[in-house]
Amino acid sequence: MTLRNSSCGCLEGASPAAPGGSAGATSSCACTGRSRRRAWAELLRLPALFSVPGDALAGTAATGAAPNARTLLAIGSSLCLYEAGMALNDWADRDVDAVERPHRPLPSGRIRPAAALTAACALTGAGLALAARAGRPALAVAAPLAATVWAYDLGLKHTPAGPVAMAAARGLDLLLGAAATTGRTRPAVPSAALLGTHTLAVTTVSRQEAQGGSPLAPLAALATTTLLARVVTHRPSEHRGATARDPLGPRTTRSPGTALGWKPAAHLTTALAAAYVAATARPYFHATLNPSPPLTQRAVGAGVRATIPLQATLTARSQGTATALLIAALAPLGARFAKKVSVT
Repeated sequence: MTLRNSSCGCLEGASPAAPGGSAGATSSCACTGRSRRRAWAELLRLPALFSVPGDALAGTAATGAAPNARTLLAIGSSLCLYEAGMALNDWADRDVDAVERPHRPLPSGRIRPAAALTAACALTGAGLALAARAGRPALAVAAPLAATVWAYDLGLKHTPAGPVAMAAARGLDLLLGAAATTGRTRPAVPSAALLGTHTLAVTTVSRQEAQGGSPLAPLAALATTTLLARVVTHRPSEHRGATARDPLGPRTTRSPGTALGWKPAAHLTTALAAAYVAATARPYFHATLNPSPPLTQRAVGAGVRATIPLQATLTARSQGTATALLIAALAPLGARFAKKVSVT
């Protein structure tokens, strides 16, 4: 009998002398099921899912509405479309990954390419179905979102338009929450633009995570993070009865009495913006000094996880204090699971 290590780390045995189909022909791996689940967790980048609900919640907060049942449908749609993109990404890149990342589920043989493509199609259909349940405005946003995801994975990813497409997808995901909850997207456009800018910076860095490259991309991402934090916390001076305009759109000025009630939200916004910068500053800086694949991958992972405090910051800025705290609570959960399964 010969022994070898299985993909999950335990020993599998094979006895070539035993008749085919007999109990002694092969000793099945005791944790085959667990290995298969881990392979799918790697394919779908499950820890990255914690960065998804905040899109719809931030979009809802930008409209001034409270989350409702349609918001939950939007979150479900976002989760499905996000995971569809993950499965489709690895299916489309299976030949490249066979050279650059042979340990991934498809090139390593742990998941068949046909299964990944089937999952991408099924998840896309489920995402669109959930959006349809949330109403026509939600479906009107989910349809171009799904199209953007497929266009990115199948053609745009390796072109100069790749980061822009990914940024558009993230912005549309935020607008999906606004459309599902209220039927309106215009109030959420500024927040979508800020979130899309963050995604643009992270995606640009990710384009060189396999082989390393120029320090300019992580340096630009670091500058973008700092700028976004400044923009989202900026507050022009207010005068009673006037309407102030800031980078996040029109905002009705409050009287001095209500301004006192606004301070906790302002402090929370500042604290969350600081957490957003802190989550990415060090990895981006290290990748700037040494843009090697390991440090670049670490910077990309930090950028993905930093999406959560940015979503929370945008939500707090729209006075969704309780919702912002809920989103922020997802960050440590995502970081914990990211230690087991990579988000890149």
